[in-house]
Amino acid sequence: MNGGQEATRSPEPTSNGSPGGDAPVSAISTPPAAGPAGRAPRSRRITSLELLCVLLLAAMFFQDMLVELLDAPALRTGATVFVAICVQALPFLVLGVLISGLIAAFLPPRVLRRLLPGNEAAGVPVAGLAGLALPGCECASVPVARRMMQQGIAPSAALVFLLAAPAINPIVLVSTAVAFPGEPMMVLARFLASLLTAMVMGWLWIRWGRMEWIAERALRRLPDQRPGSRWVSFVETVRHDLVEAGGYLVLGALAAAVLNVAVPPSWLDSLGGQVLLAVIVMSVAAVLLALCSEADAFVVASLPGLPLPARLAFLVVGPAVDIKLIAMQAGTFGRSFAARFAPATFLVAVLSALLVSALLLEW
Repeated sequence: MNGGQEATRSPEPTSNGSPGGDAPVSAISTPPAAGPAGRAPRSRRITSLELLCVLLLAAMFFQDMLVELLDAPALRTGATVFVAICVQALPFLVLGVLISGLIAAFLPPRVLRRLLPGNEAAGVPVAGLAGLALPGCECASVPVARRMMQQGIAPSAALVFLLAAPAINPIVLVSTAVAFPGEPMMVLARFLASLLTAMVMGWLWIRWGRMEWIAERALRRLPDQRPGSRWVSFVETVRHDLVEAGGYLVLGALAAAVLNVAVPPSWLDSLGGQVLLAVIVMSVAAVLLALCSEADAFVVASLPGLPLPARLAFLVVGPAVDIKLIAMQAGTFGRSFAARFAPATFLVAVLSALLVSALLLEW
């Protein structure tokens, strides 16, 4: 037994550092120098705190120059518009994110499944009105709709909820009323046009939709959350939605401030005389700006000279289809689904806004 141990024992290194003296020193790979506790040294990275300190120091040294550059009437006007939009919209945004987090963490989608009628076509308006009682921003409606499909709810009902929840919930309607204090019919018009958009898309899916357009991962059933993880899910949902929606709010407010300053009022006044052109322009702008539904009313209300149908089209199209929603839908339900669903939703939303505007608003 001792002989076997001697046979497996490694040869002792010689004075030149090579085992057994046979291999030269250059043939032995030398590990890199380790840092504290045996860890390899990491490259130095500039953190956001250091970058902030540099910017503050630069602002202190070039204070006089910055004051001269920023002391312009146009910049003061733009800054006032930007701050006003953010201050008005932020409370509604925070409230919407909190309610959305509670829904995502504590309200199982199977509750809605029990309320839906057996007939799929009859379940479309029920799912649409459920968005009135279950508020959430459009960023949160996509994962909620996927969860509904994974719980066995018909895709038509899940897609109706996806479109209706961020557009007709009480927070959005109240924010619209605050943004348009002199136009009470805007609240009703937004509610009807958004609900009509969601319901028409649900019925269109029943007639022409195909399950193979939806990616398999979106239909795969996920395990239920453990009771102890619900608060973790709530915190993560609120954090994610607040950061993402808040970023879009800032970008939207900045875009609105730039439009107020850079675009001559005569251009917007010219759109006032061409309602159909204004509707098309504002519908495309809603897709590109990708604002949160709790804040978009304040942005469009700050743009003077636009006719009410164009403003309504902006409010109806934005929560239904924009660039961030298209990306989220493509990642969640697949590119084949998004390539068909997004253009159809845009067309239906524009037509719904025009129809409701003809009935309720002045052209």
